[in-house]
Amino acid sequence: MLPRVMVLSRGWRPICTALRSLHTVYQSAELPDTHRMLRETCREYAERELQPLAAQLDREHRYPREQVQQMGHMGLLAVEVPDELGGAGLDYLAYSIAMEEISRGCASTGVVMSVNNSLYLGPILKYASEEQKKKWITPFCNGAKIGCFALSEPGNGSDAGAASTVAKLEGDKWVLNGTKSWITNAWEASAAVVFATTDKSLKHKGISAFLVEMPYPGLSLGKKEDKLGIRASSTANLIFEDCRIPRENLLGQPGMGFKIAMQTLDSGRIGIASQALGIAQAALDCAVDYAQKRVAFAAPISKLQAIQFKLADMALALESARLLTWRAAMLKDNKKPYTKEAAMAKLAASEAATRISHQAIQILGGMGYVTEMPAERHYRDARITEIYEGTSEIQRLVIANQLLKDYQG
Repeated sequence: MLPRVMVLSRGWRPICTALRSLHTVYQSAELPDTHRMLRETCREYAERELQPLAAQLDREHRYPREQVQQMGHMGLLAVEVPDELGGAGLDYLAYSIAMEEISRGCASTGVVMSVNNSLYLGPILKYASEEQKKKWITPFCNGAKIGCFALSEPGNGSDAGAASTVAKLEGDKWVLNGTKSWITNAWEASAAVVFATTDKSLKHKGISAFLVEMPYPGLSLGKKEDKLGIRASSTANLIFEDCRIPRENLLGQPGMGFKIAMQTLDSGRIGIASQALGIAQAALDCAVDYAQKRVAFAAPISKLQAIQFKLADMALALESARLLTWRAAMLKDNKKPYTKEAAMAKLAASEAATRISHQAIQILGGMGYVTEMPAERHYRDARITEIYEGTSEIQRLVIANQLLKDYQG
């Protein structure tokens, strides 16, 4: 029988090693050279090209077409896609870092990048045939084309297993009928990953995934939604009316759609967590800058303990959420289970973004409530991160279910 101290030391050693490794990666000065250079490049680009335009893009509800093309040439629209298919060939930690920096400059541009990377290219990269990859991935890497992800429906919300859009095989064509809602990039996309029921008797196991060109006969777009935030990205319905697509446009095997959707959302939540981090960081930057310049009672308000406590809590929430997000990305990169960790990251980062942007407005006072300052835009942009790709309530269900499974296992 081993002495108790040896048992404990053997149990704690791998944990301590993992924590030290994660701490090393977390310190930006000690990031691997590739990741550090990527972070610096994306930050410089966002400060030069995105931040000065963000308010105007938001005000005019204008899609940042030129900037998206620039990001495509930088490899930011296909971060994880291998070089031979036209992507940057980097890992998911790199994607998370880049997403945060781009979203720090402009959250709308960040979500365009997120959808193309994780929701459109992600499932195709994993489940497509080699022939499909050449057609549906390579042209979507350089910014000339972007994709979208069509899962949600008007009456289903977060119930991904209740797809009322149907697809029937007629000869060599799949015929799609139904409506998909809340589709980011809908008006600018050149293709969509679409989920439809192919066998109602099998419930969620009867859902399949399809690749659909846009525009396409039988597919029309609904009106652009007038949104609270992320206004420079389009959101609209996709309406299928006897839309006949080639049989070979099936992604994966029949009945694999629900599995593809759930795995894609796991990855996508890391992207949305990273977007939320960027919004939160921008809000904190704004609050700190204003607190150091605004004078009240003969001193900068940053000298007031009440303001210092707010800033401390904001920084704590941000750094904690960033650590969770990077951990989830690293687990994915190392091919470890990360469903629970992705949900934790998305939940923590989105709620942190909302709280931090709220407190930023409080620190700015009246100036935080007007469009002259970016604080109100950060507040509006942050709110959606608690809703799309699974609401905060869904994230808590995912975390609890995985937690209980871990205990049972």
